[in-house]
Amino acid sequence: MTDNHIIIETNERCRRLGLDPHALPVFNKRYSAEELTARRSQYKEVIEVITYFVNKFLSAISGDPFFVAINDNEGYILEFKGDSTIIETVRQLGLAEGLQMNEELGTNAVDLCLRYRRPVQLLGDDHYHKSLHRLACYTAPFHSEDNGPILGTLSIMTAAEFAHSHWLALLCTIVDSIERELLLRRQNTHLHILNQVLLETKYYGVIVTDAHGRIMEMNENGKAMLFTDDQHRERCIGSSVFAINRIGTYFEEAIIHHEACIGEELTLWLNESPRTYMLDVVPIYDGDHRLIRVAGSLRDMTDMKTAEELLRNTEKLVFAGQLAVNIAHEIRNPMTTVQGMLQLSSKAINPTHYSLMMSELERINAIVSEFLILGRPQAEQFKKESCRALLQEVVSIFELQFEMNGITMNVELGQELMIYCDSNQIKQVFLNILKNALEALPFGGSVDIVTDFVDSYQRIRFTDNGVGMTEEVLQRIGDPFISTRPDANGLGMMMVNKIITAHNGRMVIASKIGDGTTVEVFLPGE
Repeated sequence: MTDNHIIIETNERCRRLGLDPHALPVFNKRYSAEELTARRSQYKEVIEVITYFVNKFLSAISGDPFFVAINDNEGYILEFKGDSTIIETVRQLGLAEGLQMNEELGTNAVDLCLRYRRPVQLLGDDHYHKSLHRLACYTAPFHSEDNGPILGTLSIMTAAEFAHSHWLALLCTIVDSIERELLLRRQNTHLHILNQVLLETKYYGVIVTDAHGRIMEMNENGKAMLFTDDQHRERCIGSSVFAINRIGTYFEEAIIHHEACIGEELTLWLNESPRTYMLDVVPIYDGDHRLIRVAGSLRDMTDMKTAEELLRNTEKLVFAGQLAVNIAHEIRNPMTTVQGMLQLSSKAINPTHYSLMMSELERINAIVSEFLILGRPQAEQFKKESCRALLQEVVSIFELQFEMNGITMNVELGQELMIYCDSNQIKQVFLNILKNALEALPFGGSVDIVTDFVDSYQRIRFTDNGVGMTEEVLQRIGDPFISTRPDANGLGMMMVNKIITAHNGRMVIASKIGDGTTVEVFLPGE
């Protein structure tokens, strides 16, 4: 349907409604002051964008009687802009902010634009009311997105003698610019939200660089993960990512070779403490496939790696327990038979050979016993005990053996806390530690034993000046089958760990090759 047919049909409908063409239009629908304020607030960004483009238009035609109206998607007037003379004229006709431009007003460009969803112009006597014949009106709809619902309308009104077909084309051009700006702002808002979500996450360190490796963004987590001092954190924005240890190489690969890095595991040292991170580095391209940004994320996996290690150790403990049951059945019974037969045949066997065989059988029996301690739940007898008394009892067992091996034992019993424990298990802990100290001093030396308390823990510190251990062995102390001695099975310290953990305590071991070893046992006091 052409504009002329629409206008003729609309004017005919106005006559059928009984509207008086010689009277002024009657405005029967309007927003209250509160409703208008709320609607303007809802359209705040739209009005801001339209005002920018409308002001540029009005400044280009300064002095000419042009008037611009912004309407919402229901035809209600939100804002007036333009020449003060024509604004005063339209106010005399009854137009004001908050009024609805609907069919009941007679033929008007806003109503037709919303009804037929296209730009409309009304020139002079196209209007139904004769009081409007002196005006030319042009209205175009604007949308929130392409082919989306109409967000509102923009109208230009001027005197009929200034009418020209190019005003509607100009208005449509202005509306196109407004829609593009609204779309760009909406996209920027979405990007800002995504950017904030990414940068403010508590779980990732995020680094964003430009196409040359200059750091554009880095969240606080990223700064904390990569830098130890405040000065570096403050100066990192704008600096080169290539200078950052370990991760710079991956950004360089993304920038130069356009290669993404996904799931790379890194160990970074901060404050002399190793932390494990998972690194992703991804190049970002524009619509023409030109590199514009590189985004990297670091996730701290240290706790997860620790949990995995604990799980592996737990699996080893379960395996050792299952193995213990099998060993008990498969080794102990035939071993008892062999031992009995040797005792019966002792007179017929070389005494030296007999002693050696019995010694080896006793060693096998000791290994089996340690397996059984790990494999079978022990009946725990927890009660208040004197840690000093338990320690003195164990020390007395080793005094003679230490003296025979040329080892000096120095015991300093300081302040004491009563501990809630199974005395037999705690004595087993002390026995194993002192046994290890004895074996670490094959040519003599000294062992110092000191007790005190730290916070609410009783601390027992054992220090020897023996051969010591490497860092690699130290890290694996307590693992089954890990030992510095070729004839040992590593189950002793594994059992010590198990007992101390069951008592809610902890153990700290420090050692250095040639300097000896220090073992600190912390047990909660009463």
